[in-house]
Amino acid sequence: METNVVSKSNIQKRPPVVTIMGHVDHGKTSILDFFRHSNIVSKEHGGITQHIGAYQIEHKNSKITFIDTPGHAAFSGMRARGGRVADIVVLVVSAEEGVKPQTVEAIKHTRASTAQIIVAFSKVDLPSADVQKAKQQLAVENIVVEDWGGDIVSVEVSSKTGDGMEDLLDAIATVAEILDLKMDTEGELEANIIEARVDKQKGPVVSAVIRNGTIRVGMEVTATGKEAKIKSLMDDRGVLVKEA
Repeated sequence: METNVVSKSNIQKRPPVVTIMGHVDHGKTSILDFFRHSNIVSKEHGGITQHIGAYQIEHKNSKITFIDTPGHAAFSGMRARGGRVADIVVLVVSAEEGVKPQTVEAIKHTRASTAQIIVAFSKVDLPSADVQKAKQQLAVENIVVEDWGGDIVSVEVSSKTGDGMEDLLDAIATVAEILDLKMDTEGELEANIIEARVDKQKGPVVSAVIRNGTIRVGMEVTATGKEAKIKSLMDDRGVLVKEA
């Protein structure tokens, strides 16, 4: 009988997979944009995210993988998929507008998964912002933040001024530390497909988050019953890599 031996040197801390969810135009992509120091919003049609994108950043020598999910009502299935992939869901709620239909839907998707919730109250720089009202509305949906006697971490942020953004990353890092996420780099390959499409020049192109093992150029893989050979790999910034 063949036995797989797991070397301790192969076991590493896995970056948390964080999904940004919430109502349309509550600032989800702007938060990611701030973290990445690039202009994602301007590339999206009408400033609304049209697809699920995965982006990785480094915070205090640790990596965090973010997934941006569309907030528009037409993208419900995409949001559900993003929620299932995540270890942590950052629920973005505008301090100006409060809880909206897609906010409630995002809460539902999160509860259907095993993800931990962090609430980010966005747009706190606006004169009409009312964080306490937003907290009250969330409490109605049984999302009770710590300063209201609950156990859900909340952070007040503004992607415009940068206020609270470092606190949000710190909160994510703290929750990830508690979750104690591990992966075996030489173990069986496990990856979540975020999106898939057919490119006229490249053929089938898949965006995926690696949760265990290592994917390499030339490797034969199976996904939902289909077999394929990895022809090339690139990171979230379009840089070609040999393995991930």
